Amino acid sequence: MKLTVCLTGGIASGKTYVSNKFAEKGEAVIDTDVLARQVVVKGSEGLAQLVKALGTGILDKQGEMNRSVVKRLVFQDEQKLAVLNAITHPLIRKACFEQSKLVSRGVELWVIPLYDGGAEYPDFDRVLVVDVNPEIQLDRIQSRDEVNLKLAESILAAQPKRQDRFRFATDVINNSGTYRTLNQNIDHIYGLYSQLLAAKISLNKVMQM
Repeated sequence: MKLTVCLTGGIASGKTYVSNKFAEKGEAVIDTDVLARQVVVKGSEGLAQLVKALGTGILDKQGEMNRSVVKRLVFQDEQKLAVLNAITHPLIRKACFEQSKLVSRGVELWVIPLYDGGAEYPDFDRVLVVDVNPEIQLDRIQSRDEVNLKLAESILAAQPKRQDRFRFATDVINNSGTYRTLNQNIDHIYGLYSQLLAAKISLNKVMQM
């Protein structure tokens, strides 16, 4: 028996930090950002499709995908972004479900930055949103990805709206403060999920009697 949780949030909101904390507690993490890299590795069908659609200019000298080039390409052209998503998203979802089959118990955390409540993903028990002020996001994007403000704003604009994420949320962690506060919030949420999982297991036992 497991409790399935979708962890979502905007770019540079701190999703990786939160998911790492769950992993440290021994819980399964299925990260679509990690899988997004795996489905387009050199020699993969995913990369072959992208090259066919976007051109060989997206490759580096080693024949691997140049993520910086792709990022600048798609976030300044909505049509190219749609092509990228149409190719990679089905491959990522397939990889997610394959990983999920290997998990039979505990809290299973799916990290899905672009989650929109669609039927292509499981009916999650909980949806956890990591929220942060947009101004902080822009600063983090520019610093982390080494891009200018204009491109950072384009990247942020291409993501689901902040208010839309709240529509799907059952739980919210605000990451606009200190790491100490963030860690406390993570521990609180994890405690809640542990209780919900225990209740789910108990109910299942009763129904089997």
